[in-house]
Amino acid sequence: MQSPWKILMVAPLFLLLSLQSSASPAYNDLSRPSYSNGHTCVEKLFLKTTCYLVIDKFGSDIIKLLSADMNADVVCHTLEFCKQNTGQPLCHLYPLPKETWKFTLEKARRIVKKSPILRYSRSGSDICSLPILAKICQKIKSAIEQSVPFKDVDSDKYSVFPTLRGYHWRGRDCNDSDESVYPGRRPDNWDVHQDSNCNGIWGIDPKDGIPYEKKFCEGSQPRGIILLGDSAGAHFHISPEWITASQMSLNSFINLPTALTDELDWPQLSGVTGFLDSTVGIKEKSIYLRLWKRNHCNHRDYQNISRNGASSRNLRKFIESLSRNKMLDYPAIVIYAMIGNDVCNGKSDPVPAMTTPEKLYSNVMQTLKHLNSHLPDGSHVILYGLPDGTFLWDNLHNRYHPLGQLNKDVTYAHLYSFLNCLQVSPCHGWMSSNKTLRTLTSERAEQLSNTLKKIAASEKFTNFDLFYMDFAFHEIIQEWQKRGGQPWQLIEPVDGFHPNEVALLLFADRFWEKVQLQWPQILGKKNPFNPQIKQVFGDQGGH
Repeated sequence: MQSPWKILMVAPLFLLLSLQSSASPAYNDLSRPSYSNGHTCVEKLFLKTTCYLVIDKFGSDIIKLLSADMNADVVCHTLEFCKQNTGQPLCHLYPLPKETWKFTLEKARRIVKKSPILRYSRSGSDICSLPILAKICQKIKSAIEQSVPFKDVDSDKYSVFPTLRGYHWRGRDCNDSDESVYPGRRPDNWDVHQDSNCNGIWGIDPKDGIPYEKKFCEGSQPRGIILLGDSAGAHFHISPEWITASQMSLNSFINLPTALTDELDWPQLSGVTGFLDSTVGIKEKSIYLRLWKRNHCNHRDYQNISRNGASSRNLRKFIESLSRNKMLDYPAIVIYAMIGNDVCNGKSDPVPAMTTPEKLYSNVMQTLKHLNSHLPDGSHVILYGLPDGTFLWDNLHNRYHPLGQLNKDVTYAHLYSFLNCLQVSPCHGWMSSNKTLRTLTSERAEQLSNTLKKIAASEKFTNFDLFYMDFAFHEIIQEWQKRGGQPWQLIEPVDGFHPNEVALLLFADRFWEKVQLQWPQILGKKNPFNPQIKQVFGDQGGH
């Protein structure tokens, strides 16, 4: 998978290629919540300026080319967003024009010959080259690369701002001017005077003079949930509404600023740390919400330390963004779920770039040693295995992609081939017509899973115990089929790769069932004071 910053820069390519399906009925994307009230002018300025720039620079020539019956591939190559390097095959998503490609491309270039658009595209400029946005872009890029909040006044790694690695990713700060106040810490003097751990419980009960935090939370074994993950754990999602004109309306792009400033991820709806109600109409809840339901003293104690493109190899670059003080904070449940990128890449020959079992062992041991130096005693770490991704091709390759719904001309097999040709596929190994390659990728994934299993069985650490859990996607498929669903409905429709919200919540359900059955000590006690907490503190300040 590409780096998070590169993903945002490449996103317009998908939108450009959607021009061919401008009247496609495609998929119905279930509604996603709006967060417009919590956003500042930073997002609005960035999006509005981007929109005006695209229309001003590209709009006129795109219209000219489409009016001349040029398809989206021709437009993409004419404007030089798509390029064919010397000696490389021609990458195209839609059927080739009836006339020869060379003749069609020359014809298209004559249409925009005097256009300033080509000078712009050849200059290498982008939205961030504009002086008004240069500083904003740099700060956003820094926040994304370091996986820490863009807005964090007291530098405690928690924020009052939702996106740009704010409280969509980790519990909302309740005092951004005091670095000693943040979610997950043990209460300061039982929070008699202020809510030092942001769980919404503080003050003294006037009936008996006992601090509420002491009365309701002492001995209840509070704990947080932390995910070390990749784009699947962050819940990568591109809405089909954004690329199919028949579904577009004034409300279609209402969440686009949120999505862009969350790196096209939706951690607030993810299976591990999601805190919002599901948008997909199923009853299952995230692991965090289950922990909160079990013990309301766990309120806001979640961290999604996931990143698009993350793997065992590059986790060291952003694991420092994890916030846990072994002396001051409560224990935590840490889920290590690098489920794809150690075997997934977009290279023309992906096998040599896959992580070896020996290298995975070294990388994971380095991560576990880091956790042992930061996690409070009594924590728990669960290592998730890798999936068998052959289900992607098996269940999707002959289905129509949203871009091909109207004319029945683009299947997922076409999409996979196009992305592989451009060498931007999130996973060439599994998103391929080459059965041998798909099998090799799954074999390497199994080897890596076995390595994780051996680590969990043999290694011991002072501050946490260690467990292993299979990434049993077949169990999720079986459960979904029992409900009348089909396997392909569990995959993100636009990228044809990531598990969607339904799948993530079903995984959370299966995780919870297995932990309750095999390792119930991980979850802590059920707090008998939950009703009283709700009676006194309501929604505990919300999320």
